[in-house]
Amino acid sequence: MAIDSVTSSPLGPPACEKDAKALQFIEEMTRNTDAVQERVLGEILSRNSETEYLQRFGLEGATDSDSFKSKVPVVTYEDLLPEIQRIANGDRSKILCSQPISEFLTSSGTSAGERKLMPTIHEELDRRTLLYSLLMPVMNLYVPGLDKGKGLYFLFVKAESKTPGGLLARPVLTSYYKSEHFKKRPYDPYNVYTSPDEAILSSDSFQSMYTQMLCGLIMRHEVLRVGAIFASGLLRAIRFLQLNWRLLADDIATGTLNPRITDPSIKQCMAGILKPDPALAAFMTAECAGENWEGIITRIWPNTKYLEVIVTGAMAQYIPTLDYYSNGLPKACTMYASSECYFGLNLKPMCDPSEVSYTIMPNMAFFEFMPHDDHSSPPLSRDNPPSLVDMADVEVGKEYELVITTYAGLCRYRVGDILQVTGFHNSAPQFRFVRRKNVLLSIDSDKTDEAELQTAIQNASVLLKEFNTSVVEYTSFADTKTIPGHYVIYWELLAKDSANSPSHEVLNQCCLAMEESLNSVYRQGRVADNSIGALEIKVVKSGTFEELMDYAISRGASINQYKVPRCVNYTPIVELLDSRAVSVHFSPALPQWTPERRR
Repeated sequence: MAIDSVTSSPLGPPACEKDAKALQFIEEMTRNTDAVQERVLGEILSRNSETEYLQRFGLEGATDSDSFKSKVPVVTYEDLLPEIQRIANGDRSKILCSQPISEFLTSSGTSAGERKLMPTIHEELDRRTLLYSLLMPVMNLYVPGLDKGKGLYFLFVKAESKTPGGLLARPVLTSYYKSEHFKKRPYDPYNVYTSPDEAILSSDSFQSMYTQMLCGLIMRHEVLRVGAIFASGLLRAIRFLQLNWRLLADDIATGTLNPRITDPSIKQCMAGILKPDPALAAFMTAECAGENWEGIITRIWPNTKYLEVIVTGAMAQYIPTLDYYSNGLPKACTMYASSECYFGLNLKPMCDPSEVSYTIMPNMAFFEFMPHDDHSSPPLSRDNPPSLVDMADVEVGKEYELVITTYAGLCRYRVGDILQVTGFHNSAPQFRFVRRKNVLLSIDSDKTDEAELQTAIQNASVLLKEFNTSVVEYTSFADTKTIPGHYVIYWELLAKDSANSPSHEVLNQCCLAMEESLNSVYRQGRVADNSIGALEIKVVKSGTFEELMDYAISRGASINQYKVPRCVNYTPIVELLDSRAVSVHFSPALPQWTPERRR
């Protein structure tokens, strides 16, 4: 295909012929959304027509959308759990998908405290790789010259487990990084990393981070973009540099690798990268030894053009800290994906974070949208099925919950993401990510809902009983000013005997008891990933929550309908609560966590 063939594309002139093909593909997919969606659904239904799941609803080989929508119900993870457990336990019959399930991808959402297991097939790696291949051609439209340098990306694999039936269960990015698609990816001058694959694939989080940071420092003048998957991950890397810069500077000065790096593959690849550079070590010392870390990213990596991190949804809380460390560099959110499915990409990646919209790519799965209204919608049930709309029929400004049907066997599955339509690219809708449904607290990839927080507080409250003390009211706050961020829980206590009130140590143990009650994703973040800090309980003065109600009513809340918010993020309310704190307590130890053994 000649480059000229897409020069007039609404997306702009491509940087090279390979980019031209990618941009042309985006245009074709988004111009023919209805036809692509019809083809995708037809392929999924014809391939999976012999599965138990579809036969249960009597489709009898029908591949048209009307039959599918009238017969197949909209479901949640809990609805599919019996089928998923059968597959996990080793049943290889055609339950959800006619192709063999190759592994499970673990979702950061949880069910009964454990990560959800999302079935996938080998072919999905091709689809995910295809979406990745579209990201740089779009970015090249906005940032020229990315082939003249490298990206410093902090990428990690996470713990994986096996189900009783022998299938791997691991996060989607771990699956991708360990795949041949990643390890044998063709060279692309526009997408070169400073981090060696050996460091990315190391299961030791310290060795992985240390090596990636060391390579980024050695190649600091070549770095044109800095990133991680989530904003929280990039800030964790900066904190790592604050804690370990002396060790890194010693390695650079002497050309020898720190003895804590024991991974043979890392040691071998670093032998060809690490050379003595006293001048760089002196520069690092000058930059890192002082108290002022403002703009540290642009000071150490002066050619950085943008940060590539997810700063939508819960990650938006990290934007001010990223601005501080980067002198306000642009923040590019390039794609929208989950364990269940990869959805689409941001066609204007250099826009302000508040304006990020993702264009759904209609070839990735069959998409439907459930109109979302927190206030007026009655609860859904089999007797009250939801009314869904197709991609082409969503309305600008309205909010929807995403419902997907995938090649791997999820049918009319509610993802739990709430999206708002912002417009269209050709005939494909564009969405702003609003939030995860029912998520109360989130620091990294953890998601804690109200019921889980309530249970954790009840379990911790047991420790107060012998002191005749109870929690009369509570709320919470995700504190992201610390690195890593951590949960803050505000408690108002009622002590029936002030002479026998719980000690500081007992309240510290309450923090740990709460952490022990939270889901495995949270506990993994605390124990293995170091992505979440110790939980904090702030005990506030008696009457504080009445003041909170008075404040809300003064701002227009109805006294009849007022409910204590179980999570707060409005700064004046947080400041009010903090000013009423009489004691502060932190978890004194790490909660229990081991890689999940699937039952």
